[in-house]
Amino acid sequence: MPMDPRKDADFLSRASVADRPAVRPARSLSSFSDSLMCMDRLLRDAQLPTTLITSKQIPDASNRVAVATKEMVITALSQMSRLSNAFRFVDYEVDIARQDTVQNLTTILLNNNQMQLQRPALYLSGAVAFVDQNVINNRADAGLSGPRVDVGYSQSRNATIIALEMHLGDFRTRTLIPGLDSANEVIVGTGGQGVDLAGRIGSYGVQFNVGRDYTQGSGSAVRTLVDLATIELIGKWARVPYWQCLTLEQNHPDFQRQLRDWFDEGGPSVRTQLIVRSLASQGYLDAGNEATPDHSPRLRMALARFQADNGMVVSGAVDFATYERALRHFVRLSPDGTLARVGWDSGHARPIEVAAVASVGDVPVAAAPAGPRYGAPAPARTIDLQIENVLLDRTAFEVGEQIFLSATVSRASYLQCYLADATGTIIRLLPNKANSTGWASANLAIRIPDWMSPNPGFIMDAASPGTEGVACFATDEDSTPRLPEELRGPPLKPILGYRALEKLNEAFAAAWGSEGYTGNAVFWNVAPRPGPAMPAAAPAGAPRK
Repeated sequence: MPMDPRKDADFLSRASVADRPAVRPARSLSSFSDSLMCMDRLLRDAQLPTTLITSKQIPDASNRVAVATKEMVITALSQMSRLSNAFRFVDYEVDIARQDTVQNLTTILLNNNQMQLQRPALYLSGAVAFVDQNVINNRADAGLSGPRVDVGYSQSRNATIIALEMHLGDFRTRTLIPGLDSANEVIVGTGGQGVDLAGRIGSYGVQFNVGRDYTQGSGSAVRTLVDLATIELIGKWARVPYWQCLTLEQNHPDFQRQLRDWFDEGGPSVRTQLIVRSLASQGYLDAGNEATPDHSPRLRMALARFQADNGMVVSGAVDFATYERALRHFVRLSPDGTLARVGWDSGHARPIEVAAVASVGDVPVAAAPAGPRYGAPAPARTIDLQIENVLLDRTAFEVGEQIFLSATVSRASYLQCYLADATGTIIRLLPNKANSTGWASANLAIRIPDWMSPNPGFIMDAASPGTEGVACFATDEDSTPRLPEELRGPPLKPILGYRALEKLNEAFAAAWGSEGYTGNAVFWNVAPRPGPAMPAAAPAGAPRK
């Protein structure tokens, strides 16, 4: 008789639970993930205009590394553009076998003149040049045999080399730019050990076998090569000192392994204490109140915000990824070339203040243009407010000239930005109808106005001769319910009763206290346009809908 599946109902009911992963997902990182962030700040300092870029498929000539290399290139370019807005990737696929619904709709809209495809300025090309397997292969086997006992031992190790070559080309002429090339190799290894034991007791035989193996995957190796190649190519093209971003301690091959050893050395209470002190020094927890119990709602919320701001999978738990991100700035190379802790150890932890860490590696963090800073100082939260017009260090404009700004918060916050023109009229730029909440993710530049959007919501022009300025205020919660009634009105309309940005700062201070918010402002001068007399400018209408 066939088996009756109804008798296995209780067993089968557990399948949906057993099918789920037993470990939380982790963010995919490489040894150069922090170098990409460093490059983002270098490109921001250089104030490069946004460049459209695309990429060819990055094939594997050896057919031994089946990875999505092009997608890794796109991710690397995206991580390099969070603050700087340096690159935007043009996504267009001509291979029919790779086209999907989005590409099919794109083709239809292009053929009907309902969509405009912008031409990229640059493109990346390259390939996994070769994969040399088992370049070095060592094996050792030994055994001992006796009347009643047999013992065997085996060990093997081998190394494989993966090479990636990439180039940067001028899309307009479809020529590869001389000197903008990258050719790097990485070595991945495999190894294993095993012990066999066999014996006889009387007429019965006993066998025992144990082994351990490791295999370093090709996917992580190729991501490391892609990140390194992208840093080299973009650094050479932009003429920035990219080598400063390749000398970070986080690039050390043993960085994560060493932190994992330290993570395992300390008990759960020590790990929590370390992370709590680090979160307090960065403003995620109240400073001086470090007696936070594990799994408390307050700690879980702080951990969740920290994880979200640092690009991790949000869990609200003290796991290794959070430990590594919280303490990575307190690790330095010792004189003998090994990684050493700075200001803490595995037994009792008191890390140095994050306020002393004013750089990413050896690259100083870009300072905001001159202007007053309001509210709580760093390291609780900072706002980087910059003029983004093409000319460097520009602080003067003519009447009618467009002005572009960007605002970046160091922690995810609610952001409100206001413009004060030369006549003393103040209007709110953010939130607006295009961004109704004003929520801003950490370390992601907010464009004011969004010059890359076909419908930015408003255009900001220099209105009247004199001094104009923009002030932005960041808070953990939406400020609108706490602010005076005059500041709750619609965006892009004159605010009655306020004629200076300092008065707005006083309103935020009254609503949140001096430590409850952070603000920054930037100012520029507006000169009359030369030539024949122009009609009088409309009052306080600098941003045009």
